[in-house]
Amino acid sequence: MLSAGRSGEESAGRRNLRTQLVLERITGRPPAPGYVSAAMQQGTEREAEAVALYEATTGNILSAVGFCAAVDIQAGCSPDGVVGNFEGIAEIKSPLPATHLEYLRSGMVPSAYLKQVTHNMWITGALWCDWLSYNPDFPDALQIKIVRVMQTELAIEDYAKKAKAFLAEVDRDVEVLRTLSNLPATLQQAVTA
Repeated sequence: MLSAGRSGEESAGRRNLRTQLVLERITGRPPAPGYVSAAMQQGTEREAEAVALYEATTGNILSAVGFCAAVDIQAGCSPDGVVGNFEGIAEIKSPLPATHLEYLRSGMVPSAYLKQVTHNMWITGALWCDWLSYNPDFPDALQIKIVRVMQTELAIEDYAKKAKAFLAEVDRDVEVLRTLSNLPATLQQAVTA
């Protein structure tokens, strides 16, 4: 949603996301399942281990939640875990060893995941997010890296403005399609030709 093309035009990723959301709204169906690599599958399989180690390390108990929908707009998120009554949330990654090593070295949330953290904190209203990387192939002391991100560290209001503008674009695209569906067949052909 936040990416831009090389010359300031809309990036392919942003356009594809907008198209996906339009299709979901028009068809009432979620997107078809995407590609799942062996590394992605492994990350899913290791999530329960990561949760257990996080809880043992921090003393925070994570509750699983489903999709968290915003009240006033068509947006939501699925955090990997919630602490308390959304005082905090957790985002869990179980990357390949080389990637986990990089996360250990940097001690920072990678920018791509920081966008996810920002979005999830915007939707849930959580005060903080523990982003963690987990890899059981490392020695015990290096299996988990936790980085706490406080809501006050993020530009949530700026993000909210951009997200709402993007969602307004989606709404306009949906309205154009709904308008087309109300035209007589001969006019529809002329408009789409």
